[in-house]
Amino acid sequence: MNAIIPPTLGLPAPVPVIPENAPFTAAQRAWLNGFLAGLYGGAAGGSTNASFAAAPPAAPVEDFPWHDPTLELAERLALAEGRAPARRLMACMAQLDCGQCGYLCATYAEALASGAETSAGLCVPGGKPTQRAVKALLAEAGTPAAPAAAAPPKPAATPAGREIRFVSAARLTGAGSAKDVRHVVLDLAESGLAYEPGDSLGVHAPNDPALVEAVLAALGAGGEEMVEDAPLRAVLSARRDIARPFDRTLDLLAAAATDARQARALRALADGDDGAEPDGADLLDLLHAFPSARPPLAALVASLPVLKPRLYSIASSPLACPGRVELCVAVVRAARRGRVRDGVASCHLGFRADPAAPLRAEVQASHFRLPADPATPIIMIGPGTGIAPFRAFLQHRAAAGAQGAKPGRSWLFFGDQRGATDFLFGPEIEAWRRAGTLSRLSLAWSRDAAAKVYVQHRMVEEAADLWRWLQEGAQVYVCGDAARMAKDVDAALRGVAQSQGGMSADGARDWMVALARQGRYQRDVY
Repeated sequence: MNAIIPPTLGLPAPVPVIPENAPFTAAQRAWLNGFLAGLYGGAAGGSTNASFAAAPPAAPVEDFPWHDPTLELAERLALAEGRAPARRLMACMAQLDCGQCGYLCATYAEALASGAETSAGLCVPGGKPTQRAVKALLAEAGTPAAPAAAAPPKPAATPAGREIRFVSAARLTGAGSAKDVRHVVLDLAESGLAYEPGDSLGVHAPNDPALVEAVLAALGAGGEEMVEDAPLRAVLSARRDIARPFDRTLDLLAAAATDARQARALRALADGDDGAEPDGADLLDLLHAFPSARPPLAALVASLPVLKPRLYSIASSPLACPGRVELCVAVVRAARRGRVRDGVASCHLGFRADPAAPLRAEVQASHFRLPADPATPIIMIGPGTGIAPFRAFLQHRAAAGAQGAKPGRSWLFFGDQRGATDFLFGPEIEAWRRAGTLSRLSLAWSRDAAAKVYVQHRMVEEAADLWRWLQEGAQVYVCGDAARMAKDVDAALRGVAQSQGGMSADGARDWMVALARQGRYQRDVY
C-alpha cells in the first residue's frame, strides 16, 4: 500500500488513493478511497465532516451495483447475472425510483417475481426495452405476465393527498423560446403539508376534460354509466390514467377485437415489438386505431392504470416561502397523429388550474439534502428544469444567512438553449451571486453559438478548480435528465478524477461509487 502523507497546512492536499493492486476487493477499495477523499478533503478545507470518519456499517447491506440510471440495460443485466429472479428483474428497470409505476425499482421487481403484479410494462422511463427484458425473464422463470382478465385490479380509490390551492403559473421562459417553463406557486396554508429543500411534490391533477369527452365519444358512452361505484366520466377524469394504458389494457383490447388484424397489432403493441403502431398511444389513440376492440366498460376501466400524482422537485425553501411551495414546471405539449397531446399535470397547472378549485398534493421526502454542516461547500449541476432543487438550496442558504448562519461556498452549473430566453430564475441567481450566497456560476448555452456547449463541457474546462473543491470536501448534486445529461456529467466527473487526481478509469469509478455511498455525490434524475 502507498504511504499516506498527511496534508500540508495551508496547501490543498492531494487525495490519497488505494492502489489497484492492494489486497482489497473492489468494494473495499471503493469504500477506502471515498473515506480518504472525505477525510483529506475535510483537512484541506479546514473542517471535517463527521460522516466521513464514521466506521463502516457493522452489518453488510445488500449491494445493487446495477442501480445506476447512467448504465445501459445490457450493463445492468450483466451486473445482476446469477442473482435471484427479483434482482435480475430489478436490473431491467430504469433505476430512477421515480414512482411512475406505483413502486420503487426494487419493489416493482419483487411484485413481478412474486406474481403480485402482472403488468410488465409499468416502467415508463424504461419503455419498450425494459418491457421486453422483463417479459423475457418472466418467461425464462416460467411465470409470464398474466393477461388482464386473469387478475383484474381493485377499483381505484379517491385520490390521496391534502388539499392545496393554486395561486399562479407565471412563464419563466422568454418570448421566442422553444420551451414553455412555468414558475408555479401553490398555497399550503390549510393543508398541514411541510417540506424541506430537496423534497418533491406529488400533484394529483385530473385528466384533460376535452380528452375525457373524446374517449367517451369513441366508446359511444354518455358518461353517466356507473363503474367502480361512480359515473364513468368522473372515473376517467380523476381516477384512471387514460394517457398511459397498461399492457394489460392492450391484452384486453386484443382479446375483444373482432378483426383478426387488429387483434394481432394489439398483441404486438402489448409485447413491445419494434415497429408496432401506434407507438406511445394513449387510450383515445387505441380506440380510434382499433374500432373492433370494444371490451365491456367495467373491464376496460379496471385495466387502466390508477391516475398517480406527477412528481416535481420543489423549487423553494420553507424558510423563504412559509405557507407555500413553488415549482419549476416544463409544460409538455406535442402534436401526434393529428392532435395535440398534453401532459396531464403540467398542462393542468399551466392552463387549467383555478384558484377557486382545490388541488390535492403530497410531499415525497428525498435523499437529496443539503449538508448537515452548512459550511460544507456544494457543487450543483442542474440544466433546464433541473435548476428546481438548487433554487431551493440557494434560497434556503440565503434565508439562513439572513438569520445569522454562515453558509459554505456554492457553485452552480446551469445551462439551457439560449441565454436571452431560457435563463430560468436568472435575476434571482444573479442577485445571489452578487450577495455571495452563490460563490461561483458556470453557464452553458447550447444554441447561442455554432458549437453546442453543455454543462459537462464547462466542468471539463474548469476541471482543476472542480477537483480542488472536491478535495476540500464539497458535495456534488446533479438534477435533470437521466438519459443524456446525467450520463455525460458522470463521465465528466470521472474524467476530472483521472486528469486531476491521476486515477485510472477503474479507480475513478470506484472513487465516485464511494462518494455516492457517503452522500457526497447525489443525483435526482428522471
